[in-house]
Amino acid sequence: MPDGTDESATSDDAARAFAALRRMIDAGRLPADGRLPTERELAAEFGVGRRAVRRAIERLQAEGLVWRRQGKGTFLGQPPDPAALMAAHAAPEADPLSVMEARLVVEPGLAALCAARADAEDVARLRDLAARTNQAAGTSQAELWDGALHRLIARIAGNPVLLTTFAFLDEVRLEAGWQETRARARNADALALYECQHAEIVDAIAAGDGDRAERAMRSHLTALRDRMRAAGA
Repeated sequence: MPDGTDESATSDDAARAFAALRRMIDAGRLPADGRLPTERELAAEFGVGRRAVRRAIERLQAEGLVWRRQGKGTFLGQPPDPAALMAAHAAPEADPLSVMEARLVVEPGLAALCAARADAEDVARLRDLAARTNQAAGTSQAELWDGALHRLIARIAGNPVLLTTFAFLDEVRLEAGWQETRARARNADALALYECQHAEIVDAIAAGDGDRAERAMRSHLTALRDRMRAAGA
């Protein structure tokens, strides 16, 4: 087994650690607070050096799946954001359809900006997250990967004002009422439709076609809104 302080970790080790971490997250093998084991513990479990683990965590962080808190460790999800406090106050008044109205205003524009600014590596990460969403087992895992996909689009868009607005909406959609309504709106037909729509969004971004990306995102969110409305939102 490689030494825990090994600084010569290969890219293969980092890829292996990344895949193992993804499996750990997919399987729900984390405590309630979402804290990951330490780099030393993960290195020992995966049989790689700590540098490889660090690279894998950095990649997960870039995808918006984990965040680090100095002196506390690495956690699943997003770091605290000023938008979270505002969202906590707004959430009781924000029904799911109000959230969808706001998403329809904000996210198509983010998709257009993303198409203008995404590079090949960004597109590869988007395709990976879309695939993870499609392959997810269960509603909670599907929400995790779907949220990560939309979050990455917002980050690549590179507009800090719109990103803060998106973060606010992202916090509100974590509320129980949203989750319950979204779960009722999920069925085999809906999932097949969302898979095609995610692919169209990413394809438009890959082509650098902002207008197409904007239309694709609007079509996707409109379909989601209509299904949530039918589910009793």
